[in-house]
Amino acid sequence: MPYQNRVNPAGTICVHPARGEFMGNRGGALHDADQRIVRHQRSRAWLVCVTAFKGRRRKLMQPNRYTELFFLDEVTALAAGHRPCFECRRKDAFAFAEALGKSRDEERLSAPAIDALLAVERKRSPDAPERLVAREGISSLPDGVMIRQGGTHYALRGGRLLPWSFDGYGAPTDPDALPGCPVHLDTPASTVAALGHGYRPVFHSGCWRPEA
Repeated sequence: MPYQNRVNPAGTICVHPARGEFMGNRGGALHDADQRIVRHQRSRAWLVCVTAFKGRRRKLMQPNRYTELFFLDEVTALAAGHRPCFECRRKDAFAFAEALGKSRDEERLSAPAIDALLAVERKRSPDAPERLVAREGISSLPDGVMIRQGGTHYALRGGRLLPWSFDGYGAPTDPDALPGCPVHLDTPASTVAALGHGYRPVFHSGCWRPEA
């Protein structure tokens, strides 16, 4: 049976056989001796990491070791409230910190400063008014932002919406094709700002790409 270590765009840790192309963690162990998830986080530093780094190998969900979490792609991890790791993704982490700083008219933010911002935003309810997106504003969101309508998550790319699943993205659809139900942001507001100021997240390798 698969481990409970796959994360959806809402940040929920689920059981699913699809591994995804990025991993991460939320501090220390979230699992117990029976490899069951018993807590949501260990620290407010929620990281998104590469799955291979300097030849290191880990056996999953070991006692007293951090819980390895897996994401379809970086876009999913950012929506779930994670940020690039300053060790295994140093270049990307600096780029994210600089873009976020630029969005706030500040210098490049430190890792603790980023974590403090995201920790507050992750606490907002998925249906909080602050997460509501006007229908006419969807197409103006930057690439890599994820939204939710009902139980379906979408990633925005090239002005189109890609329906998300643990196995990958579906065929692109136009924002105007969505039904009339409310639309909410999955991606935290600070991360949306970083995406809007130049940070380019990694989409799943099998994802639709707009024509050049």
